[in-house]
Amino acid sequence: MRNISIFGLGYVGCVSLGCLAKNGYNIIGVDVAQNKVDLINQGKPTIVEKDIAQIIEEQWKLKKISATTDFCLAVKETEISILCVGTPSTEYGHLDLKYIFKTAEEIGLGLKEKNSFHTIVIRSTVMPGTNFKVGEIIEKYSGKKRNVDFAVVSNPEFLREGTAVEDYYNPSITVLGCDNENALNIMTEVYAKVNAPIERTEIEVAEIIKYVNNSYHALKVTFANEIGNICKNLHIDSHKVMDLFVKDKQLNISPYYFKPGFAYGGSCLPKDLKGLKTLAHDHYLTCPLIESIEKSNQIQKEIALKLIIEKEKKNIGVLGLSFKKGTDDLRYSPIVEVTERLLGKGYKILIYDKNVKLSHLTGTNKEYIDKTIPHLSELILNDIKDVIEKSEVIVLTYNSSDFKELNKLYPHKEFIDLARVFDGKSKGNVDGICW
Repeated sequence: MRNISIFGLGYVGCVSLGCLAKNGYNIIGVDVAQNKVDLINQGKPTIVEKDIAQIIEEQWKLKKISATTDFCLAVKETEISILCVGTPSTEYGHLDLKYIFKTAEEIGLGLKEKNSFHTIVIRSTVMPGTNFKVGEIIEKYSGKKRNVDFAVVSNPEFLREGTAVEDYYNPSITVLGCDNENALNIMTEVYAKVNAPIERTEIEVAEIIKYVNNSYHALKVTFANEIGNICKNLHIDSHKVMDLFVKDKQLNISPYYFKPGFAYGGSCLPKDLKGLKTLAHDHYLTCPLIESIEKSNQIQKEIALKLIIEKEKKNIGVLGLSFKKGTDDLRYSPIVEVTERLLGKGYKILIYDKNVKLSHLTGTNKEYIDKTIPHLSELILNDIKDVIEKSEVIVLTYNSSDFKELNKLYPHKEFIDLARVFDGKSKGNVDGICW
C-alpha cells in the first residue's frame, strides 16, 4: 500500500487526508501551522465539514494518518506528495502562488537525499504554466531531473463545502494532467476506488478546467437570478420556469452549444434574446448578463473579420452561407454580415453552399437576403472548385465532410477555419478562430 504526504491541512488537504486514508493509504499531513498538525495528531479535523470528523477519528485510531511540520521527513517516508496549499487572489485578481512555490522548494529539498521515484500532485487551484514552474523549482532544489527522478501531475479538485466528502468519492470526473506515463499510472491506481471516470489530458487543460467550471457555475447562478427577476415582475413562478428548463437534457443541460467557434445566428436565438431583453427593459429591470450576450456574439464576428483582413488578400471564397449546416436559412447568418462588410471594403467574394438555391428562397429568408446582400446571385457559384480556384483565402463556416481534405488538395491556398473542420490541428495553410 502506497504512502502519501499531503502538504496543506486546510479545507482540501483535510478532506483529502481523511478520504485517502479511508481508501486504505497511509497518510502524513504536512503544515506550517502547529495547531493544525496537533489537531490531526489528536484525531480531530482542521475544518468543520459533514462526515470528516468521524473519518479523521476512525483513521487516526487505525494509525492510518499522522501529521508533521517536518517536510523532509514527509517526503522521505512517502512516494506521493499532494499539494493542497492555499492560492489566494491578489488585489489585482491574480493568484498568489507563493505558497505553492515555497512548498515546491521544500519538496525539492526533501527529494535531495531520496533515490526512489516521487510523484508530486497539484490539487490546489493554479494558473496554466504552474505545473512546469513547480517542476523547475523542484529540479533546482533537489538536483534531480523531471520525468526521471520525479514527475508533476495536475489534479484539480471539485469539492463543494458542505458536501466535500460526498464530492470526493463521487465527482463527475477525475482529471489527471501529466507528461509522465508512470506518474499517470500511479495516480490512476490511487483513484481506483473513486466513483468517477479518470480523464488523462494535457497539463494545461487540467490546469484551466477548474476556472472554466467555476466561471460557468457563476454564469448559471447569475442567469437564473436574472430570469427570476423578470419572472417576478410578470407574476410568474420562476422556480417552475427553471424546473422546466433543466428537464431538457438534449439541449439545455447537455454538450450542445459548448463547442467554441463562430458566432450564433438564425431566426430563433437573435430574435428570442432580443425579445427577452426588451421584456426586461419594459419592466425597468437591469439584466447585464443577458444584455451582454449579443455584444459577445458580435465580438466573435469581429474576430472572424479581423482574421480575414489580416491575410491581406482581396479574393475571398466562403464555403457555407447559411447560419448552420443542413439548412438554407440565411436569416441573421453571421457570415452574411461578415461578407457584407468585406464587400463594403472592396473585397471580391465568391460563395458556395450546396443547400442554398437562390431560386428556392422564399418568404422572410428571401426578404432578408434582398435587404442585406441584394446582389447575392452574382457571388454564389454552384461548383465548389470554381470558388476555391478563383479565391486566395477560403473561409469555412460550418463542418462538412466535403471540406475535410481541402487544405491538402489545395496546399497553396490559405484557409480560415471557423468550424474546426480540420480538428484544430496546426497546419501551415490553416488558421482557426478558437484554436
